[in-house]
Amino acid sequence: MAPSVAVIIPAAGFGTRMNLDHPKQYHLLAGMPMLVRTVKAFIGTDAVPIDGIVVAVPEDRIEQTKMLFNQYGLRSYKLNVIAGGRRRQDSVRAGLAALDPGTDIVLVHDGARPLVTPEIIARCYAAVLQDGAAIVAIPVKDTLKKAGGDGRVAATVDRGALWQAQTPQGARKELLERAYLVNGEADVTDESSLLETAGIPVTIIEGSETNMKITHPEDLALAENIIRQKSVPNIRIGHGYDAHRFADNRKLVLGGVTIPHNQGLAGHSDADVLTHALCDALLGALGAGDIGKHFPDTDKKFAGIYSIDLLAEVVGFAAAGGFTLANADITVVCQAPRLAPYLTEMKAILGSTCKVAPEVINIKATTTEGMGFTGRKEGIGCHAVVLLQAR
Repeated sequence: MAPSVAVIIPAAGFGTRMNLDHPKQYHLLAGMPMLVRTVKAFIGTDAVPIDGIVVAVPEDRIEQTKMLFNQYGLRSYKLNVIAGGRRRQDSVRAGLAALDPGTDIVLVHDGARPLVTPEIIARCYAAVLQDGAAIVAIPVKDTLKKAGGDGRVAATVDRGALWQAQTPQGARKELLERAYLVNGEADVTDESSLLETAGIPVTIIEGSETNMKITHPEDLALAENIIRQKSVPNIRIGHGYDAHRFADNRKLVLGGVTIPHNQGLAGHSDADVLTHALCDALLGALGAGDIGKHFPDTDKKFAGIYSIDLLAEVVGFAAAGGFTLANADITVVCQAPRLAPYLTEMKAILGSTCKVAPEVINIKATTTEGMGFTGRKEGIGCHAVVLLQAR
């Protein structure tokens, strides 16, 4: 059976050297809070069977952090946000106490080190499995000088065996707990130092120059450049079109909203032409055919169905493929009725069903100035264009 692995992310500091009016871990890095990027780096790796992540933050920012994680689609992951301590080691100790008792391996990673790669995480994990404890580090490249009390060079330090510590740093949980008992309250700078005090060997795994800790304002610009170079967005575009003729003795349903009108639209379902066009756009972006393929009008179970329920299924298809809705632009073409009073409610229903904010959904209504089947009030047509993005 695979060992149970947990990640502790200490992020309770303020980062005064960044000269910000808020803790640096909440600062936007290429449009996303730094701490969210760090957490996503661990959620996004398949090479390590991570069972849970504990994030230690300032006590007065626990609720804000939970809301932030929800906003960025991390609600469904095993995330535990706790209050950190004054020192890094206090935050990690609090994280240890919050772990499931059955946890076997613990990886600790800086909240302000958001560019860690799945490969580095996997190598650190493998070393912990083999040796019990490991640290990611890079060889020191520059010549090192030791200064005397007068500010002059006292000696040149041999850099041959020197490494610059990074994270993650990992260990079997019982080894880390033993190290805390041995160390007591003495100050240590990282988990490797803590393990060293207990005489526990720590294996060095080579990291990367890009696995940088963001400490100074100039680090932000460098990190954003690295992100831009690495980011190849996985996006999909889809277009959908649908049209239904008017019919007597039918409710008029558009975008999930029942609209007062003397006629409704003919169809096997509720004939919600707007929602059908959106479904077709989503399916088109996924390369998954059209609404008729998935919900045929020959199937009695779809007779009279609320089309928002069909949309929910299509959104589920997208989620299963790793995609979320980035935005949708919808144009309803009809001569009557007037739709402007109902657009806000439509956006709310569609946004909730698509699991996005209503602002992500744009709906426009237009006439054809009396031309064509819509101008003659024979029916309603609708176009939808969507952009999907990989989660």
